[in-house]
Amino acid sequence: MKETQLIFGIHSLQEALLQEDTQIESIWLSKNNTSKDYHSIIDAAKNRGIKISFVPPQKFRKYAHLNHQECIAFVSPIKYANLEDEIEKSLAKDFHARFLLLDGVTDVRNLGAIIRTAEASGVSCVVIPLNNSAPVNNETVKTSSGAVYNIPIVRVNHILDAVYYMQSSGIQVLAASEKASNSIYKTQLNQQPTALIMGDEGKGISKSLLKVADQTVSLPMLGKTSSLNVSVACGVVLYELLRRVLEN
Repeated sequence: MKETQLIFGIHSLQEALLQEDTQIESIWLSKNNTSKDYHSIIDAAKNRGIKISFVPPQKFRKYAHLNHQECIAFVSPIKYANLEDEIEKSLAKDFHARFLLLDGVTDVRNLGAIIRTAEASGVSCVVIPLNNSAPVNNETVKTSSGAVYNIPIVRVNHILDAVYYMQSSGIQVLAASEKASNSIYKTQLNQQPTALIMGDEGKGISKSLLKVADQTVSLPMLGKTSSLNVSVACGVVLYELLRRVLEN
């Protein structure tokens, strides 16, 4: 597996931001720098929907061997897919298409494990937000056993907007929450494409997403443990959705 690709230095990054094919995952800028060049990078990154982190100078010590000028971009190992394109292709191919949206899954290993399960269970694409999400990096690739290369990954500015678009496209949206009263095993689903929202195991799915979801579902917890790791819970629900498809 290749090492994480970096673009470093002000002028190199300015040039890279002009190239639409360069899949920049995120950018580190020193929070102490307010130069004109920095502002041009910030504006270009915002126009392309690239996450910017303003970090203390100490964060750059790891890259002291590079002439980074306190300006580093991390290049994604994958090319992100387009939400509208993936929905159109998936619905044209499979009436029972399934989609996965992740709200606030910030652990890289959980993200990789979830992507691996999503690909194995036939999910059409995985949708992650620009902010409040683990990055797709080499650790994600490793944890997913390379599944990131075999399933489209879509990155959007806001998961809520993706939900609205899916619903307008005829996709029913489920939100998995431990607070839901309906078990996934007892929930009646319409015979139509389905999207599943999974949230961070600490904070859970945001209230705005729970409010717009067509249904909320939970997993029965029969022991003293009150919750499951998000990647495990996601796998259980995805395979229950697959079981229903295979039975029809």
